[in-house]
Amino acid sequence: MGTIVITSNISLDGVVQDPDGQEGFVRGGWFQAHGGPDLAAWAELETAEALEADAVLLGRASDEWFGSRWNGRDGEWAERLNALPKYVVSSTVEAACWTNGTVLRGDVVDEVKRLKSEVAGEIVVYASNQLVRTLIEQRLADELRLVVFPVVLGSGTRLFEDTAGPVGLRLRESRRLGENLTFVSYAIVG
Repeated sequence: MGTIVITSNISLDGVVQDPDGQEGFVRGGWFQAHGGPDLAAWAELETAEALEADAVLLGRASDEWFGSRWNGRDGEWAERLNALPKYVVSSTVEAACWTNGTVLRGDVVDEVKRLKSEVAGEIVVYASNQLVRTLIEQRLADELRLVVFPVVLGSGTRLFEDTAGPVGLRLRESRRLGENLTFVSYAIVG
């Protein structure tokens, strides 16, 4: 049975909105501005994660974002990501934007349960905030991996806005990336 691994870049106060500054959020662009030279260590972590992944699960907007930036790239990380099977949750599109994509049109919970039964390894979820909330609320996510950036943005869409109740976590790993980034991994336990 597959495991759902949510991976996200996040500010210290939990904001995930507009890390590259292209969405028009007044506090966007924090990824590059506060990642700086530590982004090399971040890229090593992300490459290693991609090499271990067996599939990618995305929402529609994230599929469009990644597809517009990753299709046609080369290098070990890009080639691995582009080769992975991708599953896009959407009721509005006919085809995925990112290579090797399949659109999942049914009920999200049923589709993800089916996917977990069909994929034997890690199913990584990038960005896809609405989908992430659903996966956590429905207890379908198994692990949460966060790279915490050293900035407090004060406003913006947060990874955890409102939840139906507490979500139990167990620390699996924490370590420094470069000088100022922190990687943390939690098992979702209930």
